[in-house]
Amino acid sequence: MTTTGYKPLEGLLVLDFAQFLSGPSAALRLADLGARVIKVERPDGGDLCRRLYVSNLELDGDSTLFHSINRNKESVSANLKDPEDLKFIRALIEKADVMIQNFRPGVIERIGLHYDAVKEWNPRLVYGEITGYGKTGPWSGKPGQDLLVQSLSGLAWLNGNADQPPVPFGLSVADMFAGAHLVQGILACLVRRSVTGKGGYVEVSLLESILDVQFEVLTTHMNDGGKLPERSAVNNANAYLGAPYGIYETADGYLALAMGSVVQLGQLLDCAELTAFHEPSTWFTHRDKIKTILKRHLHSNTTSYWIARLEPADYWCADVLNWERLLSHDAFRELNMTQQTVNGNGAKLTTTRCPIRIDGQLLFSPVGAPKIGEHTAQIKEEVMPG
Repeated sequence: MTTTGYKPLEGLLVLDFAQFLSGPSAALRLADLGARVIKVERPDGGDLCRRLYVSNLELDGDSTLFHSINRNKESVSANLKDPEDLKFIRALIEKADVMIQNFRPGVIERIGLHYDAVKEWNPRLVYGEITGYGKTGPWSGKPGQDLLVQSLSGLAWLNGNADQPPVPFGLSVADMFAGAHLVQGILACLVRRSVTGKGGYVEVSLLESILDVQFEVLTTHMNDGGKLPERSAVNNANAYLGAPYGIYETADGYLALAMGSVVQLGQLLDCAELTAFHEPSTWFTHRDKIKTILKRHLHSNTTSYWIARLEPADYWCADVLNWERLLSHDAFRELNMTQQTVNGNGAKLTTTRCPIRIDGQLLFSPVGAPKIGEHTAQIKEEVMPG
């Protein structure tokens, strides 16, 4: 089902002062849930993400990355150092339900749009702020960039095999989780506001978000005498899990194996060498030996051959798809996960939809990303008529 009815956040006004990925991704999710989101940008270039290219692709003069994160929004341009523009911005804030910003610590205070200032103008405002490492401490002035945060957080040491250097994720995971955590905090404060009538101040940092993502393995580390995780030397996928956990090359592709009995796996694959490891404790202590046996054995036949043996026995396994194979699969088509957006100039972009379903309905929006200041005149007339 597509969206035909009332979205949960319809009637709410969100001001997005953020740049790059983390803050704008939070504003995007609120827009998908029905809020009206107005992006506030500098007149001279706007959000720096407009020129942040993840490929050579661009759309209507801006990067496709910008379009993917800033669809379903309006844009006003304002020089936050200009007193007249600040009057306009104050009028907007006084009418807003949510404000999001991710300036470096100290910048927003100098502009005069920090929470303690704006809550006097609008006590019902829910104010969301993302920093790189928090507002205090020796790292507070560092640039809040995803790769740098992954590196400082220890995350990169979990990836790759034991003989490899630290391996970062191929995605901006710190940014995306920080944006998701900010949305959680904002929604919680909006629920509280419905009871108390008062807004709130939500703070999220990239570092805290990516530490939270690691809560399972960090908890193990902190309660195991400070022992560091040991990456497998063979097909590592989780430093704390024993064999067979990992991805293995087959005769024509790859096979992912999750948790499961090594003895049962040996029986299902007709691999007699594995049946010797009958004690579950050995699945970790002899992890690399078991994985080496599996690596050699699985290469002798195709992925589909192995899956046909494992899936009927409910052994957890999966093919390893690239995007071409995924997007052509019936399982992907069944999700109806893509949509096309169109901006004011008619430029079209195929992208993903909101992954949330409300009352069984999918949340689509055909509205593309705005040009810098595209809606300034219209919105200024709304909040400062005449």
